[in-house]
Amino acid sequence: MTVKPIVLLGDPTLRLKGEPVDSFGKYLHELLDDLTDTMRAAPGVGLAAPQLGVALQACVVEVGDQVHELVNPRIVRTDGSDNDLEGCLSIPGYVAYVERHEKVWVVAQNRLGKKVKVAGSGLLSRALQHELDHLQGKLYIDYLASMDELIPVSQLNSEDDDGDGDDDEVEGQPVTGHHHHAPVLA
Repeated sequence: MTVKPIVLLGDPTLRLKGEPVDSFGKYLHELLDDLTDTMRAAPGVGLAAPQLGVALQACVVEVGDQVHELVNPRIVRTDGSDNDLEGCLSIPGYVAYVERHEKVWVVAQNRLGKKVKVAGSGLLSRALQHELDHLQGKLYIDYLASMDELIPVSQLNSEDDDGDGDDDEVEGQPVTGHHHHAPVLA
């Protein structure tokens, strides 16, 4: 288990489509552990294998106290729509409003290859969609009409800066004041 460097926008690895996982042994287990450790250290609420430079269909999402390890995931049902702020650990310092499904149902495999189902709404739904996009080489900025829609995180904090010089209130946590939360999904 290791905290690994996160691949940033501009690295072509981020645009690779993840290959299906067909081996559920030590390599996959170490990858999932590294994804969880790196996600928590960032901190964020999700991380996908391509963000560690590995083009495989594997990601982790942690909302509340539950970590979902998802291998070969796919969305099987969606409902509603939700427009909210979203950020990405591979595009540090920025967020944007992104339209997502309000609720999603995902079918995947766990680290042992067993079939698992996850249904989520709100932040969990947004995180699941964000991470599954990464596995297709897609980033949240692809949904924007223009890069002008990106909002610097520093602007979100300007009204309610607590004076400690860091932006801990945006990194996966709700922003206080007049703004919606801006989860750093990964």
